[in-house]
Amino acid sequence: MAVRLAREGYAVGLAARRESLLEGVAREIHEAGGNAGVFPCDVAERDQVLNAVRRCEEELGPVDLLVANAGLSINTRVAPFDGLAVEQVIRINLLGAVYATEGVLPGMLERGRGHIVAVSSLAGFAGLPMSAAYSASKAGMINFFESLRIDLRGYGVDVTVISPGFVRTPMTDHNSHAMPFLMELEPAVEEMIRAIGRRKKSLAFPRPLALVAWSARLLPRPLYDRIAARVGRRKASADSRPA
Repeated sequence: MAVRLAREGYAVGLAARRESLLEGVAREIHEAGGNAGVFPCDVAERDQVLNAVRRCEEELGPVDLLVANAGLSINTRVAPFDGLAVEQVIRINLLGAVYATEGVLPGMLERGRGHIVAVSSLAGFAGLPMSAAYSASKAGMINFFESLRIDLRGYGVDVTVISPGFVRTPMTDHNSHAMPFLMELEPAVEEMIRAIGRRKKSLAFPRPLALVAWSARLLPRPLYDRIAARVGRRKASADSRPA
């Protein structure tokens, strides 16, 4: 997505923990004639995020578009139950986006323009088996940024909430369970870039899986629990097989 935005003419500020990977993306952008800066930080640490935003604006100028896309996925097990692991997922997936918004929003409000893009997940539409932390963090993303979008009406700052399904990335490469409607990276990026360009309020894709996710919210809870439990048993079985 960073490379595609650079092609659209954006100067791109790259923020994440692994500086060497960011440098590789920045190099690709520079070789294509674009402009990119690297600002390493851990998005779970508020001070690091705010400092990265400050350095980005000093080097590249005011942030007109924020894409909050950092994410971590782990299985949440009931035995042993690990509250600290849940906290880690929520700090990265949800609070990281909140901290980044805190960094860029004052300038956007002062200038009367800006665009915040929150990348959530279809997993935020309903509680999923063995995914309590991830589903909660993504549901929090959806609700937080939908609320923010309403509150920002009339300020010139748009908010887009994007909820993808399964996309082939290094994170999903570790999954041994079924991933229905798995999308390749490039088509998924194109979907998101179009939504950003149109300043859509929300995007959920791929459409067939999004319809399933929306439908799950309408099922009676006892029926949903039975269906989800069967999915959970298959996932647990797949995850227990040797790689």
